[in-house]
Amino acid sequence: MALEEMRRLTGKNVVPQIFIGDEYIGGYEDFLVLDARGGFDRKLGRAPARPPVTEEVRDVIIIGGGPAAMTAAVYIARKGLSAVLVADQLGGQPALTAGIENYMGFQFVTGPELMTRFEDQVRRYGGVALVEGEEVVKLEIAGGMKQATTQSGRRFTGRTAIIATGKRSRLLNASGEQEYAGRGVSYCATCDAPLYAGEPVMVAGGGNSGMQAALELAALCSEVHLVAPAPFTADELLLGKAQAEPRIRMHLGWRVVAIDGDGKQVTAAAIAPDGGGKQVQIPVRAVFIEIGLQPNSGFAVDLVRLNRHGEIEVDCECRTGVPGVFAAGDVTQVRDKQIVVAAGEGAKAALSAQEYLLTRR
Repeated sequence: MALEEMRRLTGKNVVPQIFIGDEYIGGYEDFLVLDARGGFDRKLGRAPARPPVTEEVRDVIIIGGGPAAMTAAVYIARKGLSAVLVADQLGGQPALTAGIENYMGFQFVTGPELMTRFEDQVRRYGGVALVEGEEVVKLEIAGGMKQATTQSGRRFTGRTAIIATGKRSRLLNASGEQEYAGRGVSYCATCDAPLYAGEPVMVAGGGNSGMQAALELAALCSEVHLVAPAPFTADELLLGKAQAEPRIRMHLGWRVVAIDGDGKQVTAAAIAPDGGGKQVQIPVRAVFIEIGLQPNSGFAVDLVRLNRHGEIEVDCECRTGVPGVFAAGDVTQVRDKQIVVAAGEGAKAALSAQEYLLTRR
């Protein structure tokens, strides 16, 4: 009876699944991460005392916790400027990546390991205050100063601001998706495709990103199942290439409803007709979810210019058009959402912020 209730509430088939009151926390690994960050105590109303962050005026506010934000922090600190980095969570999208083989200096590194190295490097510099667990909900200008307000009501003030909040993947909300994230569930075919060479895989998505992922995977994998509701929305050129690729099997009018595994790795995925009907189980070693990304730009929508995709528009020096406000990485319109590109853009934004400050002193 308890197992059936757990399945009903979480959609999971493995134990333990943890709740605090009515709030679903996740599995044991989710609990460990929450506890390591002090979140477990806070949710129980017994948050441990921690040194308050002095919310003084700084040269730069860096908003975000991924490669662009942390690279910007290092460059700012090395220039002798004061900064505060405010992030809901450090690591960004790479923290969800199982393996990375295209970041220079590493033949292979896991996403969490690489982001830990980024964080360690930021912490070497005393000029950067790291504030984790605070989501910025508003960025505005008051008296020429940049003010970032968090969900908890804290306010950080700076002479300049760098927005590097990245994007978040749209979720399928399929059973097993969160459980196997980074263990066969991937949101980046460019990053993870080589890990599944010679294996059968699945791609969820019928747009350009889905077709590109399927074509990229077909060059390495034994079989690619492309699953999408009707109709396909990809450009005709990409669609034609995918249809001509013998390793790609198309399931048009279907959707992924469940992702299964052995507790360590994805072993299969279940698909069902979009209008309802009998499910079909397909053995695969990975499921690549390519149904789009959402830029984390909503908190700045009243301040900076966004394109039709919600990305912040910047020039080649990461300037937003608002004096003293810069943006870098996946939250901008810069093409190729890659770790190395985001890191480079973070460095550029920091150098532009420094130049801006130099001209105003």
